[in-house]
Amino acid sequence: MIGTVFLTLEETAVSKTSLNPETLFNSLQYGFSQIVVAQGHRTVYFSGQVAWDENQNIVGENDLRAQVWQSFRNVETAVSTAGATLSDIVALHIYIVQSWMDQTAPVSEGLKEFFPENPPAATWIGVYGLARPEFLIEIEGTAVTD
Repeated sequence: MIGTVFLTLEETAVSKTSLNPETLFNSLQYGFSQIVVAQGHRTVYFSGQVAWDENQNIVGENDLRAQVWQSFRNVETAVSTAGATLSDIVALHIYIVQSWMDQTAPVSEGLKEFFPENPPAATWIGVYGLARPEFLIEIEGTAVTD
């Protein structure tokens, strides 16, 4: 038997809930959530963003804080190009050059600044190096939007 199936998608706004159970460590002090539950119609994956400006000039050479802020500004540009906002981001992978892993306070500060409410889930990964020696941090992630 040949038939046609009709599916109806319910129109809903994007829903994002951050969960931080007491049985896991308090990640909010570092600017991220332990768990994010998201519901939306579109998933946006963005490539790793580094501290380059639009002309591929490094912003903040040997300055982790400046690189964090530029990287998050680039993240904001990337997701807005896809019709999303920072508040739609549900997960981040943050790659930090290993020799800077003991100086990560600027990463927490940046997360708190750019995600003041319902922060995304995040994994911080120490790496030997990134695509160019002047890069100290790279941020990639996922957003869910309607």
